Amino acid sequence: MQIQVETDNHIENKQDLQAHVEAVIRDAVDRFNEQVTHVEAHLGDVNSGTKSGPDDMRCMLEARLAGSKPIAVSHNAQSLHQAIEGAVDKLRAALDTIAGKQVDRQRRALGTGQVSADIVRETDV
Repeated sequence: MQIQVETDNHIENKQDLQAHVEAVIRDAVDRFNEQVTHVEAHLGDVNSGTKSGPDDMRCMLEARLAGSKPIAVSHNAQSLHQAIEGAVDKLRAALDTIAGKQVDRQRRALGTGQVSADIVRETDV
C-alpha cells in the first residue's frame, strides 16, 4: 500500500508530520491491506496561517480500493493531530462499511437455491 502526504504552505515540520501520518494510516487500515492500494492525505490550514479558530485545520483522506471506487473522507479540527485522528476514524468506518457490504454480497450470491441444489445433487449420487 502506498501512502502519499500532501500539505499546504502553512504547515510546518513536514518530514516529522509525514512519518506520523503514514504510521497512523497504516495502523488504521492494516486489516484492509489487501483491498487498499493507495491512500492520499491532504493536510491544510483552512484559514491560511494568519487566522486561528475552531475547526481551522483540515485532513482529507482518499483511499483507492482494488476493484472498487475510491472513497474520500475529511475532518476539520482545532489542531492538525485531531484532524488526522478524526479523518482516520472516518476512513476506518467507511472501510468497515464497504467490507461488510462485500461480505454480504458474497453471502447473497450463494443464495439458498444454490445451496439447496448442491444438497440435492449430493443425495442423488
